[in-house]
Formats: sequence, structure tokens, C-alpha cells
Amino acid sequence: MSAAKAATVGTGNGRQAILDSALRNMNERGYHGTSMRDIARDADITVASIYHHFKSKQEILQDIMTRALHDAIAMTRGALLRAGGSPDAQLQALVRAWVMFHTTRQLDALVGATELRSLNEAGRRLVVALRDEQEGLFRDVVERGVEEGAFEVEFPRDAVRGIINMGQSVCTWWRSDGPLRAEELADRYADLALAMVQHRPRRVGAPVS
Repeated sequence: MSAAKAATVGTGNGRQAILDSALRNMNERGYHGTSMRDIARDADITVASIYHHFKSKQEILQDIMTRALHDAIAMTRGALLRAGGSPDAQLQALVRAWVMFHTTRQLDALVGATELRSLNEAGRRLVVALRDEQEGLFRDVVERGVEEGAFEVEFPRDAVRGIINMGQSVCTWWRSDGPLRAEELADRYADLALAMVQHRPRRVGAPVS
């Protein structure tokens, strides 16, 4: 281990190096294929040093997944607050933020999408609760849009799940060097989300219901 790395063991920098290494390794090898030795090697620390920060590999996985979900919730909630009052604008803002998270935080999103099965019972309960909180942001907007007559979808909860899964899936195939910029993809999916809820544009001059 280098002197510089040794100096950061026990600090926030050392903890982040462990998380970054674990994230890369779990994307390449999966949770069960990643060893503490793999994580330590790529973080340039000893295996023993990991245990100053985390009790187990399971705790590392839980930290990665819960941090990512907290960040996604904060990102989508912030977009929602800035979007104004109409359900269509709010839904598009949510979807844009959701897609941007899954492109700019692609490795986090991939682990989150594939490793729920690897969590222990306590970790699974925590992650599922955060996922439910995230889904609730979308569900509240879509259900309000249906109540106000802005959306005509017959099955709003199914539409919400479809919208969330659509945005989440981009982490599995989008490439930063591909033909579509993240912002373009976000705009495209925002329009698709309106189609999924059967958005009914309000006529100019029509009263708000």
C-alpha cells in the first residue's frame, strides 16, 4: 500500500476509495464474485483496512445501494419542486431527472438494478422502503393527473411502474460515446411518459379543473 493511501485509511477518503472499488468490482464480477481482496487491491489498501470502515461486504453493498437511492430521491424530488404545478410538467421533470440519474450514475444504477437479491433481510427491507418512497413521487403525480383530468390512463399504478422501469433500464444499455446524449434521451423518455399516461393537453383558454 502506498504511503499516500495509508495516510487516508480511517478518513472519508479511505471509505470512498473502498466504495468506488467495490462498485467497479461488483459491476464487473457481481456481488458474489467480488472478494474483499478484490476491493482492497483496487482501493490500494489492505484487506484489514476495509474493516476499519465496514463490518462486511454485505454492509458495503447496502451502503452503495442506499446512498444511490437517497441521491436519486433527492434529485427527482428537487426536479419536482422546480417543475411548477401542472401534473404533465411535474411528470416530465421527474422522468428527466430519473433518466439523468441512470445515465450519470450508471454504475450505481446497475448495482441497484441487479443486486437486490444479494442483500440480507435487513438490507432488503431498507432498500425496498426507499424504492417505495421513490415510486411514491411518481405515483402521486400520476394519480393527481388522473383526478384532474390531465391523464386518461385507466391503470395509473401500472403506468407508474412502466415509467420507472423504462427509465431505470437505460443504465443497462446507454453509452456516453453513443449517438444519443443523456439530455436528449431524458427529453425523449419524458415525452414517452406522457404518452403512457394518455396525457390530454388542455385547450388554450380552457378552465383548470
